[in-house]
Parts: sequence; structure tokens; C-alpha cells
Amino acid sequence: MAQAATAISTVRMTREALLARAEALVPMLAERAERTEEERRLPVSTVEDFHRSGLFRALQPARVGGHELDYGMLVDMAAVAGKGCASAAWNLSNLASHHWMLAMWPKDAQDEVWGGRGERADTLISASVIFPAGRARKVDGGYLLSGRWPFCSGVDPSEWIMLGGVIPAVADGGTTDYRLFLVPKVDVRVHDVWFTSGLQGTGSNDVEAADLFVPEHRTVSADDVKGDPTPGAADNPAPLYRVPVIAPFPYVLSGVAVGVARGALDGFVDNLRSRVARYTGARMSDLQNVQIKVAEAAALVDAAHLVMRADCEETMAIATAGRAPDMLTKAKYRRNGAFSAGLCVRAVDLLFQASGGGGIYKRNPIQRAFRDIHAVSGHIAFNMDVAGTTYGRLALGADPDNPTL
Repeated sequence: MAQAATAISTVRMTREALLARAEALVPMLAERAERTEEERRLPVSTVEDFHRSGLFRALQPARVGGHELDYGMLVDMAAVAGKGCASAAWNLSNLASHHWMLAMWPKDAQDEVWGGRGERADTLISASVIFPAGRARKVDGGYLLSGRWPFCSGVDPSEWIMLGGVIPAVADGGTTDYRLFLVPKVDVRVHDVWFTSGLQGTGSNDVEAADLFVPEHRTVSADDVKGDPTPGAADNPAPLYRVPVIAPFPYVLSGVAVGVARGALDGFVDNLRSRVARYTGARMSDLQNVQIKVAEAAALVDAAHLVMRADCEETMAIATAGRAPDMLTKAKYRRNGAFSAGLCVRAVDLLFQASGGGGIYKRNPIQRAFRDIHAVSGHIAFNMDVAGTTYGRLALGADPDNPTL
């Protein structure tokens, strides 16, 4: 559906200015957090706030009115917004990342979504890059795509959707093609299934298509977005658009984990400054075990953010040098993304346990942080067993187990 009329920021902004706008939204996001859960999607007012602030355009090409900031901006702005509302931060980073991805598509596809001069550059794009969920076959002029894809976060305010699909090898010795497809939302069926315990407001519903024709210009192979020049490179030559799509994918979302943990830590500290233990009357802030937990949680979150930023800066440096990262480096991004998100989970768990019985009341934001951080960690990108296996195989000389890296 089209967005409500709103004054949208089109002035190219610096990282610092955009993060300041994100910080200014945190109190409002926190105030709306319960409502966001109840609606099971982003409130229209939050979508409009993200548009007005320019945050959705953080990684969009400057030629269509975007800010064209470095890849690590996805981590940083989600880490800020996540202090107020995990669901809002999740959709913010997701939807912003799809502007970055679209810049790698053929220009005809970009123009179809954004307009030739960027007159529709505020159009939002949802996605489910789950390749095995879809099957496609080549036909004259394009592909026929079928499947049912879960976890299409932010599908409600979006007008387009990126979907992963597999094109099986047509003959012995042929290769399987893992491909991304860009389709109008009106061409698919949305299933309202998002009833969850965490990240309740992301609206990550299922979408379904049956023999949907997708023209050639609205598809790219996973092989085309692994770090070499992409089909969109002639129009968007900046290094940002050479960063691989799949390898550093955890960093599209991992900033949410940082934000949730930081928000939980800030709330815990503020609450305990004036709180006394009910059974002993001691000031909670004077208890050594509580002080140690605060210190450990803070260290875990800081360490996680440092790991995330370091990898994002490295992948930008490699892209700027005109190279693609080698396979072990790509696997490292998957490993580090999962590991660093796990540090944030550990931080929230420490604080939740230290909150005692008061932490289970719905009026206490720590219970939402606990639910949300575990929902974040349930994403396949943050599964350390999966990421660790891929890295370990390569480190030990075996073949990779992920064909899309």
C-alpha cells in the first residue's frame, strides 16, 4: 500500500546527523512499544517517523535521494532504535537494507521501484531471502516462481518484496541457481500468521506465490552479489554496492541485539538506583553481586558492538579496494555475527535474572527485552552451530556448506 503523505527527508546526511535523529526517536519508540506488540506490526506513525527522519534511506544510492552511508550504518542505527523498541529497529534495518540491495539489481528494476529520477524513492521493500522456500523455472523473458516464504518482516507498509528461490539444474552436471526475485506485493498472497512471543511488532508474515511470472530484469543470481561488480554497478559504482549480500548478512540485523541489550541495561541501572531489597531493606545499588552483573552486561554489549563494527569496516575496506572477500573471511562474518549477537543475549539474561520477581511483570520493560532478544537469537543468522560449522569446515580445509556465500 502507498505511504501516507508525509514530509520525507531527501537531503543527504552524515552518519552522525542521522544517528542523532534516531536517538531523538528512542523515547517515542519506547512509548509505542506495547502498542506495537498489540498491533503485531509497525504503527503507521512509526513508519512515518522513519520516513521523515531519513533513516530508511541510510544505504540508498545518493542518485535517488539516499544517504549512501557505509554498511555499518545498519548496525549503528538499529543499535540506537533498538533501545526504544526491538520490533521497530528490526524493521528499520531490514527495510533500509533492501534499498541497498536494490541498487545491485539491473537499472530497469530500480527505476520500476524508485522511478527514473527517484520520485518514488521512499517506496518500501520487504524480503524473505530463504532460497529453499521458493522454486522457479526459466521461461521466455523471465521465470515462473512458486513457493511460500516465512518471515517477511515489514510486509504491511511495503509495496515490493524480494524473495529467494532455487532453480534446479536442468541436466546432469548442471549447476543449481540460487536466485533473488523482486515482485510487487499485489502479486502475492500475504498470510497473517505472526503470533509470537518476541519481536511481536515486526509483522513478519508469510507470503505465497504460484507460477508468478517475474521478468528477467527483476532477478539477480546469488552469484551476482558476492562481492564482484553487480548488474547495477554502472549506475551505482560506490564500494557500498560491492559488499556481498549473503556473507555479512548477520549485520543487517545484529544491531537490534545491541540496542535491546543497551536499552535493558539503561533501564536496569535507572531502576536500581533508587530501589531497595524487599526482604533486607538494603539498597540494590550497593549489592556487590548486582554491581558485577551490571559491569559484565555492559562489557558484553560493548564487545559485541566492537566485533560487529570491525567486520563492517573490513568488508567496506575490501569493497573499496575493488576486491571480494575470500571464502574464509565470508565465513568469519557469519561466525562473528552469530557470536556477537550471543553476547547480547547473555547480557540481557544476566539483567533479567538480577531483576528478580519484579522482572516478570508486564509493566517492567526487562521482560520485553528478554522475549525480544531471544526472538532475535532464533534467527538462522545468529545460530552459532550453523555459522560455526561453516567456518570450521573451511578452516579445516573442507568444502563450504553454504552455496550462497
